[in-house]
Amino acid sequence: MTTTTAPDAAPPAAQAAARAVLRAEARLFRREPGALFWIVAFPSLLVTVLGLIPGFREPEASLGGLRVIDLYVPVAVLLSIVVAGVQTLPAVLTGYRERGILRRLSVTPVDPKALIGAQLVLHGVAVLAAIVLALAVGRIAFGVPLPGQPFGYALAVVFTALAGTAAGGTIAALSRTSKAAQTIGTVAFFPAMFSAGVYLPVQTMPDTLRQVVELTPFGAASQALHDTAGGGWPQWWQLLVIALWAGALWAAAVRWFRWE
Repeated sequence: MTTTTAPDAAPPAAQAAARAVLRAEARLFRREPGALFWIVAFPSLLVTVLGLIPGFREPEASLGGLRVIDLYVPVAVLLSIVVAGVQTLPAVLTGYRERGILRRLSVTPVDPKALIGAQLVLHGVAVLAAIVLALAVGRIAFGVPLPGQPFGYALAVVFTALAGTAAGGTIAALSRTSKAAQTIGTVAFFPAMFSAGVYLPVQTMPDTLRQVVELTPFGAASQALHDTAGGGWPQWWQLLVIALWAGALWAAAVRWFRWE
């Protein structure tokens, strides 16, 4: 008779060390008001400022009866992911590597991957807070309907968050110093904001430009969030585009990332 054995669980000491790293990183993260502002508060501030423009609260026939402010709540969600993934995450990871923290951790019982995992968790929580805040501000202040298909909306957000963190990991892998990470992140930041629809909602772009933008991860995500906000499911090609970008960027990050 054969018996099966369960996979070995992570050693309790490793789990305790990972939790300790997460708590320590959480304390440090709370001391970064700049990062918290741009990830959590700025997207909702953008919605507030745009919502105060009277013309943006008027339904437009060219938008299918929607208002401009209705289009900008999903944009605010994407903006939070862009800031966290492209700007703050790579700066943190590169800074740790530049100061030798990852190398020193590698000779202790704490796996350096625990520190990276803690950063991913903290940035994910910050993005989630930003999404809840943007939806609440849009709904309470300007009457923007909540997502009509919440599960599809959440699915699109998860796919996009994976692509955003993958972009941050790739930038950290390609940057030898934190200054280089900030420079590359800034160069990537503005095209990412454009494709997310910050300057002009994707749905209002000319057809040819929109089709090109929808081939980018944040352009496809913008359309997916727009569709699910209206009550539909994201289309398969939208998720496929985001997933392909996420897979390619994660592969690049794993291939080129160096602990030292």
